[in-house]
Amino acid sequence: MTTWRQDYLLALQARDRSEQAQKPFYDAYTNLADRAATANAQTNENARLSPITEGHAPVQPSKGASFKAPVETSSNAETLTQIQKDLGEAQRSRGTLQSRLQDVSDGLQKSKLQSAIDRKRLDELGSEKAALARRLKDRDEELRGKAKLLEDVHDETVSLTLQLNMAEDQVQKLKKENEDLVERWMARMGKEANAMNEASKFI
Repeated sequence: MTTWRQDYLLALQARDRSEQAQKPFYDAYTNLADRAATANAQTNENARLSPITEGHAPVQPSKGASFKAPVETSSNAETLTQIQKDLGEAQRSRGTLQSRLQDVSDGLQKSKLQSAIDRKRLDELGSEKAALARRLKDRDEELRGKAKLLEDVHDETVSLTLQLNMAEDQVQKLKKENEDLVERWMARMGKEANAMNEASKFI
C-alpha cells in the first residue's frame, strides 16, 4: 500500500523525467534564439555601415577589391530563414512535448485517484478480514467446546455401558442362583412328600 509521501515522490520523479526529456529542446530553443539575435544584430550593423547616407555618393570599391556586403546580407537572410524554420520545428516539438506532459500529468492524477480508491478498498478488505478472523476464532472455540462435550458424553456412555453389562451379568448370576435354589427346594419338598406318603401306609 502506497502512502501520500510515495505518491508525492512519484510525482516529483515524473516531473524530473519530463524536464530531462525536454532539456535538449530547451537548449536547442535557446541556441536558436541566440543565433537569431546575433543574426539580427549583424544585419543591423551591415545596414548601418552601408553607403546609403543621404547627400553622399556611394563609395566605389577600388580596383581588385571585392564587395562583401551583399554576400553577407544574403547569407544572413538565409541564416534567418533557417533559424525561423528551426524555431518553427522547435515550437512544434515543444507543443508535442507539452501535450505529452499533459497526458502524463492526467495519467498520474488518475493513478493517484485510483490509488486512493484502492487504498480505501484495501482498508475495507482489511476490516472485513479482521472481522472474519474474529468470527472464525469464535467458531473454532465453539467447535472445540462441542468436541469436548461430545467426548465427555462418549466417555460417559462407555462407562454406563460397562456398568449396564456388569449389572446384566449380575442379574444373570442371581437368576441362575435363584433357579438352583428353587430346584433344590422342589427336590427337598418332593422327598418330604414321598417320605410322608410312605409313613402313612403303616398307619
